[in-house]
Amino acid sequence: MSTVSNPILPGCYPDPSICRVGDDYYLVTSTFEYLPGLPVLHSRDLVSWEQIGHVVDRPGQLDFTGIASSGGLYAPTIRYHDGQFWVVCTLVDQRDGSRGGNFLMTAKDPAGPWSDPIWLESFGIDPSIFFDDDGRIWVHGTRLALEPRWHDQTEVWVRELDRETMQWVGPETVIWHGAVEGVVWSEAPHIYKVDGTYYLIAAEGGTEFHHAESVARSDSVTGPYVGTRGNPVLTHRHLGRRHPVVGAGHADLVEAADGSWWAVLLAMRTYGGYHYPLGRETFLVPVVWEDGWPVFAPGVGKIPDEVEVPFAGTPTPGVVQGAASGVVPPADLRWTAVRAQPSEVATPAGEGWDLPLRPATLADLEVPAFLGLRLQHRDADLTARVRADLGQGEEVGLVVRQSEKDHARLAVTADGDVRHVRVVHRQGGQERVLGEVTLAASADAPLVLGVRARGADLQLLAGVGDTAPVVVATADATQLDTVATGGFLGLWLGVYGTSAGAPTQTVAHVERVEYAPAG
Repeated sequence: MSTVSNPILPGCYPDPSICRVGDDYYLVTSTFEYLPGLPVLHSRDLVSWEQIGHVVDRPGQLDFTGIASSGGLYAPTIRYHDGQFWVVCTLVDQRDGSRGGNFLMTAKDPAGPWSDPIWLESFGIDPSIFFDDDGRIWVHGTRLALEPRWHDQTEVWVRELDRETMQWVGPETVIWHGAVEGVVWSEAPHIYKVDGTYYLIAAEGGTEFHHAESVARSDSVTGPYVGTRGNPVLTHRHLGRRHPVVGAGHADLVEAADGSWWAVLLAMRTYGGYHYPLGRETFLVPVVWEDGWPVFAPGVGKIPDEVEVPFAGTPTPGVVQGAASGVVPPADLRWTAVRAQPSEVATPAGEGWDLPLRPATLADLEVPAFLGLRLQHRDADLTARVRADLGQGEEVGLVVRQSEKDHARLAVTADGDVRHVRVVHRQGGQERVLGEVTLAASADAPLVLGVRARGADLQLLAGVGDTAPVVVATADATQLDTVATGGFLGLWLGVYGTSAGAPTQTVAHVERVEYAPAG
């Protein structure tokens, strides 16, 4: 037996979905505008997880042109059937909805390569897929109700899919609106068959404080479904906003090889008041069956801080679980870019990257010169060593990123052998300078730039060479999280460079980036 601490995936790993193949578990999460998209994680015991690849990991698989922050890839589902892995997901373009929709991808190996998308003639979000015992395939998902009785009423639909043609078979059936009258956003539906009965679990209440998980069952995959009198079967909304974990929901079930049942789900850890700068994280909860219904976190009724897994050995938490400290090499699967693959914006160079500056800024709906990592700890340090011969109007630095409208950047510009360093907080599209310093440094002198996160305080530091970096200013993480800004993302820390609209040949040489949890 082994014990795992929640969350099992710290940092912005939202909307988890899981499947088991033999003794192996595979999990995927949402990534929105960041690429590579949809990380694939592997475990043998639900305790220790390792990232093995991404579903969207090459240029051209999906068009991310102009995708705004908190758009992009929403709520994937992963399943395994007849020797093949399947992922269904949604590409969301929030500008006008003219692009995107539901799609599926397949792979023989979950580490990849995954196929190009097969687009489904359906609409909405959070698609899932169910393979029945008779070989029939059923896709289901959520959309705004076509004839709503209240604002933001949604409906869960199900429809058969032909495996050979990937076309719909027969009519669509609406099977659920939520367990609570007047509930908003009944979403993240998943269908399972247990002992001959079909079960539907779905989140409701919106992916924030009122989030909850409900369950219904039926004798037929197309319903009618009847909810348990115990709905919602898991929520933290009754615990209040001062509880350290809020927003529990968006669950997916898996049966272990020993017959035990488990759920992965999202929730948020608050700090700095009712704020969650780390975003929506992945948690693990035990499940048992009583009177023909699933009971989440039996005897506790909420997400436990620690979970005992009887069949797990000695835990060996991996990099993705926040256990790593030190240099993050280019091959590390945590690296992401915005609206493009990292290989499209930078070239690996030793322990770091050569990052050509781009005209796009971090405020533009284009592809910026940016490489980033999820913030996975309340207390952590990120340090980057960068060399750049900057021209007039050019800028390199570090950024704490929520979106193009909301971020705090440590911006370096050059004037001969002088480096001007400013901390700029972009809030709702408006910018203000929090602090600035001047450093003496030649063009080939390495800049040492850092972010020191201590709870809600984000100190941004700058120095040259071996001199100790100085604190330029402190940003407030509670003004950058989704409670303050909207959207669905936790914070990212990254390096960037821009020529602010002008053509450029300048390359920022990112010699290395180190990430270390503090304490």
